[in-house]
Amino acid sequence: MKEASLVVFTDLDGTLLDRETYSCEKALPAIMHLTRAGIPIVFCSAKTRAEQEVYRRLLGIGDPFIVENGGAIFINQGYFPFDFDHQKVEDGYQVIELGMEYSEIRQILKEVSVAVQGEVRGFGDMSPAEVAELTGLNIEAAERAKQREYDETLTLEGAPQEVDSILSAITEKGLNYSSGGRYYDVMGDNDKGKAANILTELFRNKLGNVKTVAIGDSPNDLPMLSAVEIPFLVQQPGGVWEEMDLDGLRRVDGVGPEGWARAIRQLGVDG
Repeated sequence: MKEASLVVFTDLDGTLLDRETYSCEKALPAIMHLTRAGIPIVFCSAKTRAEQEVYRRLLGIGDPFIVENGGAIFINQGYFPFDFDHQKVEDGYQVIELGMEYSEIRQILKEVSVAVQGEVRGFGDMSPAEVAELTGLNIEAAERAKQREYDETLTLEGAPQEVDSILSAITEKGLNYSSGGRYYDVMGDNDKGKAANILTELFRNKLGNVKTVAIGDSPNDLPMLSAVEIPFLVQQPGGVWEEMDLDGLRRVDGVGPEGWARAIRQLGVDG
């Protein structure tokens, strides 16, 4: 039987990218190792298409990528040499849309603000300068972070009971949310795992026998980690791992991209 082809799904912030500097320098040798071996690297992140495209160009990665917590899958036209279901073709991508439109999410969040009698602020309510100050991104990167299509990023402040009240109102209005550390991402009925499962089937159709790997760092990565055969969890700042209950989860030493590189080494890839 043919040896399984590896496919690597990866979170970005706090995993492949340093949470503070957004650098992937410590993971570069491992990334190059995978690309030389012809192993797909699938970004699966809360980041927008515009944000992810920067890192794809920087690293020379042309594999499919999953944006905004599974809101959509972007696939270069012709990447898969067969027909598959997709919602649109845009800018050279075949796009599989799984999430709710951003404008609809924003409208529902306005209703949430009324229900909780308080302001619920997202990136769409902020200027690029405000987003930059909040995130540590430069202005250009903050503008890319605001180019949201399938989810909204919130900063929820106040007492725990106030935050809980807002989150309850969000779910009562039919939305879902996840937390990746500093922010909450609000979306429709999509998550990283659903998108990863769809892509896995497409890779099986292209490559035959595949073995899926995922690397993450926080609770919002759990759906992605649950969808693969080999899940890795890198450390948070301070050298600790997020609490996560998942059979077979491999906890690797190293924060962010340092842990990412160690996870790839554990795979024993030849390249």
